[in-house]
Amino acid sequence: MYQDLPEGFDDRNGGPSSQRSNALANKVTRVLSVSYVDSEIRDALRFLDSENVQNTPELRRRLRWDLQKEVIDCNSSIIKEFGHVAEQLKRIGTTISSLNRCCEDMRRQVAAARQENAPVLDEASTLLAQRQDLEKKKQLLDAFNKHFILSDEELMVLTSTTEPIGERFFAVLARIKQVHSDCKVLLGSENQRLGLELMERSSRHLNNGYQKLYRWIQKEFKSLDLENPQINAFIRRSLRTLAERPTLFESCLDSFSEAREHILTDGFYLALTGSSANQMNDSTMKPIEFHAHDSLRYIGDMLAWTHSATVSEREALESLFIAEGDEMAKGVQAGRHSEPWSSTDGESFDGRKALDDLVNRNMAGVARSLRQRVDQAIQGQQDAVTVYKIANLISFYRVTFTKLLGMESSIMSNLTSLEESAMRQFQDLQSDQTATVQAELTQATADLTAPDVLNDTLAQLTDLMRSYESSLAPAESRAQDFQPILLQTLKPVLDTCESLAKDLEMPANNIFLLNCHLATKKAVQPFDFTHTVIEQLDKSIESAMTKLIDYQHAFFLHVSGLHSLLTTLIPLSDSTEDLEKIHTLPPFRASALNEASQTLDDFLPSALMDALENLKRLRDTKLAGDMTSEAANRFCEDFEFVEGRLAAADELLLGGDYGDEARSDGEEDAGSQGEAKVQRRRDDVQPLRDLYPRTSAEIRVLLS
Repeated sequence: MYQDLPEGFDDRNGGPSSQRSNALANKVTRVLSVSYVDSEIRDALRFLDSENVQNTPELRRRLRWDLQKEVIDCNSSIIKEFGHVAEQLKRIGTTISSLNRCCEDMRRQVAAARQENAPVLDEASTLLAQRQDLEKKKQLLDAFNKHFILSDEELMVLTSTTEPIGERFFAVLARIKQVHSDCKVLLGSENQRLGLELMERSSRHLNNGYQKLYRWIQKEFKSLDLENPQINAFIRRSLRTLAERPTLFESCLDSFSEAREHILTDGFYLALTGSSANQMNDSTMKPIEFHAHDSLRYIGDMLAWTHSATVSEREALESLFIAEGDEMAKGVQAGRHSEPWSSTDGESFDGRKALDDLVNRNMAGVARSLRQRVDQAIQGQQDAVTVYKIANLISFYRVTFTKLLGMESSIMSNLTSLEESAMRQFQDLQSDQTATVQAELTQATADLTAPDVLNDTLAQLTDLMRSYESSLAPAESRAQDFQPILLQTLKPVLDTCESLAKDLEMPANNIFLLNCHLATKKAVQPFDFTHTVIEQLDKSIESAMTKLIDYQHAFFLHVSGLHSLLTTLIPLSDSTEDLEKIHTLPPFRASALNEASQTLDDFLPSALMDALENLKRLRDTKLAGDMTSEAANRFCEDFEFVEGRLAAADELLLGGDYGDEARSDGEEDAGSQGEAKVQRRRDDVQPLRDLYPRTSAEIRVLLS
């Protein structure tokens, strides 16, 4: 890049050469100071490189001119292009001016047209607004008519008798009920005339619909077969719907109940006789009256038929009225709100209670016939046991019907009356029988056993107790309820037996009473409701046993000869003075005591057999043995008392050594001195134990 300096220039002298050198240095400095990082420099260098410029002085001189020329050419081409643009802009400006003039003209025409057509447009807007308002009113009227007004076809379905009761009827009825309810909203508006007219019309249609439903149900009830499980579903729905009109519903139930009463009464008559009032015969079943001679079976069959018919009637009516839960109750409650005058009290409707009342009304005719025939059968029965079984049978069914229909039913009142009638008949028969028994029972039996009259009474009482045991009487009151029957049946006979026993001697009187009381206790003991009578019998038995034990004890004392010794020793005490008196008392003198000892020896071998002979007419031999053993035990105790007193008297009189000898029954004395002393006293006074040598041990062995 650097050229040799021209001749004549010398930078040392500051001449042109020196100036050029400085200029060059300045250029070099500027070039070196330029940052090649600059994008413009890089672009310039890249352009030069693309032009393949050689670094020659000629090219360096021409480079600037070429560049300036290119710039001038570019500027001229740009000016030329801008000239074309200016011409186009002139044409656009002319066009825009033309358009502005056209728009202005159109604006003036539109303003004139608007001014001319303004009344027409205002009138059209008003008409459009009126049209929209009329369309809204038409839609509102259509919706109102659709909701509140029934069509002619719907009115035919609701009120015409030629149209059957079906889904369409209930749908129309539900709609008219909704209309009637919605009319209350219209009554809250300022103009109530429409609401009143619609409510009046809907009420009229609703009443006509209920009347049609009422007549249809009445017709269906005439041919309704409750025994058929496939009852028309529309009947159930119709009844639930009709329940909203309590007056019509009650009238319908009255007619239904009257019809069912006739049907059930005819059925009862058919079961009794085999033919009904309608001349219908049933050859497949045997008439109940075929067993009229057997009062218990006859009454049982009638009660069983009545119970079966009541259960069937209740089940059928339950499926008819309560099968759908509490829908019927809801309908009746709604009807009470719509007809407040038809409700007698403020109680809520109880479907179960109403069902029981309806079944009771249906069975009223059967209940009357049943009462008449059962009462005739009771009055014609003269056997007290049979009458009592009938009373228990009626009581059983009374409890059963109480669970089925409650306490207020007519069947319950009839059964209660029949049970009371049976019990009165039983009491009358028992009174007559008691009078007969007392007349027949004039003396005790020869063998002192229970009289046949008592055995017959006990057999009858056993039948009564078995009958009562199978009844449904509450367990806690069974004893109290049966107590009057026990007293009425048993007490007169036992009182008569006790009266007869007073005419007998001892021990026959107590043996007779004991036989009677033991037989009675054996008869009543198996039953759990006779404990009161058993307690009374136990007291009487214990009293009689005590007397017989006393008698046997006295027998032992008198026959054995111990009685005189015992009665003499009992008043004496254990004092020395009283013991010394014993030897001087008459019963304890040698001859008397020897005789008493001999009597005792003669008595002992057959003592038990002789004592048991006294009680041989007692039916319970084990009890006789027990009482004799008790008397023998008491006799042994008395003998021990006498033996002790005699030994004590001998010991006091003869010394302790003899007392020991006597008590041990001949035990040897250890010392010879004692034997000598005893021998000396024996020579003076004879010991009592030598005269009466028997010991208590021997007595117990012989009487065991």
